[in-house]
This record gives sequence, C-alpha cells and structure tokens, in this order.
Amino acid sequence: MPPTVAVVGGGISGLAACFHLLRAPRPPKVVLLEASGRFGGWLQSTRTPEGAVFEHGPRGVRPAGPAGAQTLLMVSELGLAGDVLAVPKGHPASQNRFLYLGGALHPLPSGLRPLFRAVPPFSRPLLGAVLRDLLTPAGTGPDESAHAFARRRFGPEVAELAVDSLCRGVFAGDSRALSVRSCFPALFQAERRRGSVLLGLALPLSHGVPTGVPTGEDQAGLARRARAERWSQWSLRGGMESLPRALVAFVSPRCELRCHAPLAHLCHRRGRWQVRPRLGRGGSRRVPAVSLMSPLSPLSPALARALPAEAEPLARELRAIPAASVAVVNLQYEGAALPVTGFGHLVPSSEDPALLGIVYDSVAFPEHDGTPATPGRPPLRLTVMLGGAWFQQSFGDPATVAPELLLRRARAAVSDHLGLAGTPTHAIVRVQQDCIPQYTLGHWERLERIQRFLKEQQLPLSLIGASYSGVSVNDCIASAEAAVGRILGSPH
Repeated sequence: MPPTVAVVGGGISGLAACFHLLRAPRPPKVVLLEASGRFGGWLQSTRTPEGAVFEHGPRGVRPAGPAGAQTLLMVSELGLAGDVLAVPKGHPASQNRFLYLGGALHPLPSGLRPLFRAVPPFSRPLLGAVLRDLLTPAGTGPDESAHAFARRRFGPEVAELAVDSLCRGVFAGDSRALSVRSCFPALFQAERRRGSVLLGLALPLSHGVPTGVPTGEDQAGLARRARAERWSQWSLRGGMESLPRALVAFVSPRCELRCHAPLAHLCHRRGRWQVRPRLGRGGSRRVPAVSLMSPLSPLSPALARALPAEAEPLARELRAIPAASVAVVNLQYEGAALPVTGFGHLVPSSEDPALLGIVYDSVAFPEHDGTPATPGRPPLRLTVMLGGAWFQQSFGDPATVAPELLLRRARAAVSDHLGLAGTPTHAIVRVQQDCIPQYTLGHWERLERIQRFLKEQQLPLSLIGASYSGVSVNDCIASAEAAVGRILGSPH
C-alpha cells in the first residue's frame, strides 16, 4: 500500500504540491484538506455576464527566473497555454509606473535624465544616490529593515519614497519593519558580494543558466516564448483563478479532496503520525500520514493549535509570523479615460497610510474588460488597494469593517488621484484578512529555528507557501515543488 501524504490547505501552494506528488513515478496516496468551501486560496476571480474579469488577489505573474519558468511549464502541462495573456516589456503597463505625492502623479524615473537633473518627486538628481551606494561600505549586521538599508545605501529620499512605496505595493507592509534580508534577498546579497548593491546586481559572481531553469526540450512552449517575446507578466483569459481550477481538475481523479475540513490535530501514535481533520457536524477522521505538507498561514493559528504539546516551540515560532490584511476594491467605469497610461500608481505612507495604490487593470489586460454596455464607451477597470500594515489604524478590525466605508474611500481616491468622479458600473469589495505574511526583522533566524526543530524532532512536516520564503505565486509553487522533491527523495 502506498504511503500517504496529507496536504493541509488548498490554495495555490497546496494544489501545486498535489500536482507534483501525483506526477512522481511512484506517487503516494494524497489527501488534500481545505478548511473553507473552495480551493484556490487568494487566487480569486469574478467574471461578469458581460465578460469582464475582476481579480481579488494576484492579477499577474512574472515569467522571469527559474521559478517563473517552472510555473509556465506547469501552465503548459495543465493545458492552459492557449489562455495565456502576455504583457511584453515594451508595453506601457511594463514601462510606466507612478507615485502619487503632493496631490499629483509622478512617473517613476527611467533613463539617464533623472541621474543629472532633479525629476519630481525627487528633489535632487539621482546621481548622488548612485555615488552614495558605490562609496558606502557594506553593512556588517545580520539583518536590517528595508528602510534602514535603503537610507544607508541610497539616502533618505529613496528610502522614504521609492522603497517605502515598493514595500507597500509588494507586501502591503511597512518598510521600517520588514527585513531586507528576507524580503529583498537579491539586494542584501548584492551588497555582501560586491560592497555595493548596484555593482552586485550588475556583476554577478557566476554566469550561465541558473539551477532549476528548464532547458532544452523542457523550455519549449511558454517558457521559451516568454523569453523570445520578452514578457514582463502574464495572466489567464478566464482570470488567475483559472490556474487553481485547472489544478483541481488535474488532481481530483487521483487525490482525495476535502473542503470544510480544517485541521484539528496532528498526533503521533504507535510509531506513525496521524492527521485529524475536523469534519461536518463535529465529526473527525484520522488520516495516517508519513508526511504532512502545510501551506497554512501561521497567523490563522490553525496549524499552531493542531500541533501536539511537545511541538510548542514550533507553534510559538509559527504564531510569531504576522500577516497584513488588504481591502481589494474593484471598480469599473463606462467611457472613462485615465490621465496617464501605465500599470498603476503607488502611494507612499507619508502621503496617505491607508491607501496603498491603484492598479490600472484595463491597461495591462484589456481582454478582461468585457463587452461595453454602451457601444463606443469602452469600460475602464481599476483596483484600489487599502489597509495593509495600516488597516487597523485606518479602518478598524478587518473582520467587522463596513464594505460601504471601504467603497467610499476607494471612490474618493479614484476621484482625487485620477479625476474619475462618476458612478462605477461595477463595484466589488473584498477584505482579504491576513493575506500577505510580513517578513519582519529576524525572519531568517525564525526559519532556521523552525527547520532545526523539525529536523531534531523528526516531525514529518514540510512548511510551504507564502509565510516563509516568498509571497509571489511563483514562490509558492516553487516551495511546493521543492518540498515534494525532499519528501519523495528521502526514505519514508
């Protein structure tokens, strides 16, 4: 009888784990337990009768790097290649990004001009920031906040405008609390290698194809096409939720899928580990498992609560990883025009802590706009992001905040920033509670302690997903694939 692997959490990480487990030459028995009533996690899309697609989570995936190539390989194997919508690097959505500061939109600097002339929102030429990085000695501490790192290497304006906004856009987090070592490892390692971030990024130590990048026949199809056409990001015609739906269709014939089955307890009996999900009407069921893979967010302390008493040190570490909540407000206007064209704009915390930014969805993916309700008046889709690390202080408890309050705040931002004062034809408000883990200072040390505990106690637990080593879709899929390789490559 094949061994059993229990996967706890049916988001993109858990589904990717099932996909790779079942594609093994001698696949184990796989049981996927999901606490909610749907699979897909934060990949959530709504399609209107007119054909418009609204994303309530990630709205695009970058194809770059080993993880990006592996995700495209999975997309191909799931039969989704024909549904890919690609945005090339020359597209306005790839080239143009803005900051909203002082009541105005400012394009992020590009080209040589900002090096020698002050271009708003920066008050001085950026050549000074470049020279500062080249001349500043490398840091010696084991970790540093993203803000402190940027201030030390590039100066206060780059830290308070560019890096502050970047952290809000990627992590919905505070650059003064986030770890540069864990959130931006490429920048941290570049400084350590060359004594300068810019030199470290420009002069990598080795060349050639990075480990894990599909080559030869494996890179046929989407990955090769993405390189040839220089994609900057991609989505799917039916929305990003098409990816978990395709994964469910792939794994369901050979995998036991259970919704409404939150993890109740993990215990060790008679030399074997058992996973006990809580089923309907208070019932439960024991699942003997040789390995447990958990993409659960530790902040929803489900995993920490389910661990046995002897694993309290691990539970304590898991509970200590915070996460940010984000209000995602999707808006569609009829016949409206943007004052600028690009991916969207971010808002520094000094300008408005509550408002993270606005994405101009119709620019990157006009295929998702749907059929115009009135001929000649094309729809315009936008997404307003609110809250993040500032949610509680701005709107109160994410579990009880009134959607009407968030909608009013989003519409006011669209009116003030973009001059769109009309009534939207569609408006959807979703509060995504604890959706983005926050890699705060010392996160790397916490991960080391977790892995050391798992090894010393011989717990058959693989922690995958966004809470540990990357929050992007590519990172989540890559963590699942790597964990499957470790499980199947070791004796049970």
